[in-house]
Amino acid sequence: MTDGNGGKRHSLGRAGFFALGCLMVALGFIGAFLPLMPTTIFLILAAWCFGKSSPRLETWLLDHPRFGPSLRAWRAEGAIPRRAKYMAAGGITFGYVVFWIAARPGLVLALVVGVIMGAIALWIWTRPEPAGR
Repeated sequence: MTDGNGGKRHSLGRAGFFALGCLMVALGFIGAFLPLMPTTIFLILAAWCFGKSSPRLETWLLDHPRFGPSLRAWRAEGAIPRRAKYMAAGGITFGYVVFWIAARPGLVLALVVGVIMGAIALWIWTRPEPAGR
């Protein structure tokens, strides 16, 4: 489909996905070192963005020795390794405790945030584990 701009829209789209992929990688690597910040979800998003903009960087992420197996398992099976589930549950629990202490929320807010975080944890735990593990 042409846009009347000689393919500029396509190039801008690729550049946008590339920039977003780079941002997601940065956030993912920050999350690898900060306890309240997730890692894998940002890298899943980065792989998706690079799949639309940079096959070389997509391959680099999928072949990464530390993060690649989880990314490939998610892509192939929608699977989350058990260790990642434990880490996610721990991070969610720690995040809720920090929220509770720092924000001192009222009962309604505490319940709303708790239900949302609990639903996320439940969703994570209901994902299959990678085959062969």
